[in-house]
Amino acid sequence: MKIAEINSVYRGSTGKIACQIAEKAINGRQQVMLCVPKGRHNKTAPAEYIRLFGSRFSEDIHIILYRLTGFTGCFSRFSTKRLLKTFDRYKPDLIHLHNLHNCYINLKMLFGYIKKRNIPVIWTLHDCWAFTGRCPHFIMSKCDKWKTGCADCPYPKSAYPQTFFDRTDKMYRLKKEWFTGIEKLTLVTPSRWLADLVKSSFLKDYPVKVINNGIDLSVFKPTESDFRQRRQIGEKFMLLGVADSWGRRKGLDVFSTLAKTLDGSKYQIVLVGTDAESENLLPDNIICIPRTQNQQQLAEIYTAADLFVNPTREENYPTVNMESIACGTPVLTFKTGGSPECIDETCGAAVDCDDTEALIAEIICICEEKPYTPDACLKRAKAFDKDKLFGEYLNLYENRICI
Repeated sequence: MKIAEINSVYRGSTGKIACQIAEKAINGRQQVMLCVPKGRHNKTAPAEYIRLFGSRFSEDIHIILYRLTGFTGCFSRFSTKRLLKTFDRYKPDLIHLHNLHNCYINLKMLFGYIKKRNIPVIWTLHDCWAFTGRCPHFIMSKCDKWKTGCADCPYPKSAYPQTFFDRTDKMYRLKKEWFTGIEKLTLVTPSRWLADLVKSSFLKDYPVKVINNGIDLSVFKPTESDFRQRRQIGEKFMLLGVADSWGRRKGLDVFSTLAKTLDGSKYQIVLVGTDAESENLLPDNIICIPRTQNQQQLAEIYTAADLFVNPTREENYPTVNMESIACGTPVLTFKTGGSPECIDETCGAAVDCDDTEALIAEIICICEEKPYTPDACLKRAKAFDKDKLFGEYLNLYENRICI
């Protein structure tokens, strides 16, 4: 079987997922080509199965035109044409789509190609962008226009994806035209929460399968280190937060509140993934660590923590929750999106979004009463095994080809 995957990146959370699925399929004796745009995020191909297309120039032009017009997925015609010619030579039996919203591909051409050739398609939705006029998330905006038709978008124009103009009414209609009417399309969502949203959108007629994201349990496991000694945390309760990019959406302001409210002689907050901008917004008593690509180092930090706190306000199915539990550290999160789906009664708790008082009460309870043991966390972590979860994609590939 020949599989063609498309994603905006091969790094980060979605890139890691796309690569791990590709590697699982290759180990299952399938032929895989993961196509990502050659641009600011992807400069070289780190694996033989990764195929770069387009250029930094074409990506930059697409971004500029999108910001000036509010239309996304309407440009990059030449790079998309070359990609589709590559598909003609490769002759994929199935196309697996991931994130398409990073100004690098012409969506009309791509979906026109799929419809014309009637190729089976799996589309993994990592957020809500596929069925909205613009935004990848709408919880913080408190918007449900996506159910009937977007317009007068409350999502900030300065937020990703950034644009100067509101074209959400037209983009909603274009997406509905492009993304519907595909005979052999199956949608995959990592969370039940997102699957339920899809069933209320214009994509509701497609079959939807929930396949949770997975992690490498040979990497994320209890990993002892001298992290607490090096950071002079001592016997304090260590509260950990991890994110690729910190801001209000990920709850940066919540950690500021915690640092000002909790007893500093008993609690120490550590945040991983900060930069100069986010650090300037935080109190001095928070330990800040820049983003790391060293997964063993990350496992050491998870293991050192007493509690992983994830006050995210918009989320699908966060990998960081799974990574923490797999290292034996319980999770406390807001009841946001699919974030609570990662935990059960043995390894963590969830409180209502923005209920800081409840969050603080749970922090104190979990740290001082220790209702969740490392062994219980590790037992729960067995459900996160990437080999098992991503193996479900191989079964799905076979089923779609047989239709």
